[in-house]
Amino acid sequence: MKAQEMRAMSPEELTHRLDELYTELFNLRFQIATRQLSNTSRMRQVRRDIARAQTILHELEQNPEVK
Repeated sequence: MKAQEMRAMSPEELTHRLDELYTELFNLRFQIATRQLSNTSRMRQVRRDIARAQTILHELEQNPEVK
């Protein structure tokens, strides 16, 4: 997901998306441990999406009038 798409979300939606990403990362870790994951680059994508979401949430907390 691109940062522009995340910036269009409300803080509640972004928090919900962040929870989904953490769940997906958890499941990907299990798939790697059991050697069931074929697309290992997905781990990197999810970690970067988590970082993006956290950054945007932090920006919104610091500057609530931007939205």
